[in-house]
Amino acid sequence: MEENKIINKLLEMDDRLQNIETSILTKEDGRKITETLDHVVKMVGRLDQERIFTTEWVKRIERESESQRQEIFKIKQALNIS
Repeated sequence: MEENKIINKLLEMDDRLQNIETSILTKEDGRKITETLDHVVKMVGRLDQERIFTTEWVKRIERESESQRQEIFKIKQALNIS
């Protein structure tokens, strides 16, 4: 009777160990996660750089547009238009 309890407990522990082994993160899994995160970091870095360049481009266009508005206003005043 005592032997059956020990055998049952060993079988239970073996099942639990197998469950732990299947749920544990392997080195290959960790490597894949790291590679994926590296790609994400690179993409975010590129997007951040692109955002900075785009913001500067928009500011430059706005300055040029304002300068042109001022020139048009001066021309209209010189021609007595509007």
